[in-house]
Amino acid sequence: MDATESNHVNNSDSPVIKRPKLDDDTKISVHESLNNLSDFKLEKILHNNTIRKSICLQGVFNHSKDTALVLLEKTGFTETNFNEDSEFFSEKSSLKQVFRNDIYGNYEFLPKLELNSISATIIHPATDKHVKKYSIQTVYLVDETPTLYEEVTLPHITEEQFDLQWVYNILEHKSEADRIVYEDPDETDGFVLIPDLKWDGKLESLYLLGLVRVHGIKSLRDLTAAHLPLLRNLKEKGTKAIYEKYGVVAAQLRIYLHYQPSFYHLHVHFTNLSHDAPGIKTEKAHLLANVISNIELMPDYYRKVTLPFIVREEETLFTKLEKKGALTKVSSS
Repeated sequence: MDATESNHVNNSDSPVIKRPKLDDDTKISVHESLNNLSDFKLEKILHNNTIRKSICLQGVFNHSKDTALVLLEKTGFTETNFNEDSEFFSEKSSLKQVFRNDIYGNYEFLPKLELNSISATIIHPATDKHVKKYSIQTVYLVDETPTLYEEVTLPHITEEQFDLQWVYNILEHKSEADRIVYEDPDETDGFVLIPDLKWDGKLESLYLLGLVRVHGIKSLRDLTAAHLPLLRNLKEKGTKAIYEKYGVVAAQLRIYLHYQPSFYHLHVHFTNLSHDAPGIKTEKAHLLANVISNIELMPDYYRKVTLPFIVREEETLFTKLEKKGALTKVSSS
């Protein structure tokens, strides 16, 4: 869960990965039969993030003409794999010396195959929007005023947001029902708690999404005092469910919302505080506790406040904001 908000892939953030919807139900989905990547034909490397040890590849599968994206990311270490009987220290692994200088030695370490996994996410068929999203691009910081939101951002996201059917499928138990960690069925304040696609299942990198049941709340901008019961419910029951299932207490969780979000159905990110999760930088993440506090102080706070966010130059929104003179360059990817 970008989907991880995939929880991938640029130098500033790893966007939550969305499940694409097939435009034509007669198309054959590669997800029905994949067990390796031997049929994948590489056309282009969209992004190689050496910091996060991730790469995004564009290509096609032999039996399909549709564009496919393959996102590969090396998984992190987990402490449970290290004990006195760990296979990291067995003869099944090997060391190859690169160089030695006095007391220092540099080696290439090759653990057994099962300990050297790579997380793979495949988007097929991928749209032009997906290709642009995962391509390396120059990024800009936008200070979005309420007026700029009403005149530019809101019309844009209304016209061009990603399809939300995958979210509704989860809420309606049509997909991924076996992955649901917790569910509050209340139609107004309820939510579904589900692992983000970026989570590799290891406790150290815990990453879940709380998807609200009510439709029509796009982002922070829509939140008012009327939504406080929903937000408090997410915080209270989400942290309780995580503690009961994983033993991680609320004080060890980073709970936040993204602005701009990767998809426009209100959702909250729950990550392990010790995990350097994608999308936690100040121009992107808003802690749920602060969101609740801000609305308590001013019921329509997020209707009035200026909110910063990052936009990339190949996005349609970039062109619209540029015409308004709303862009300040921050860095190049």
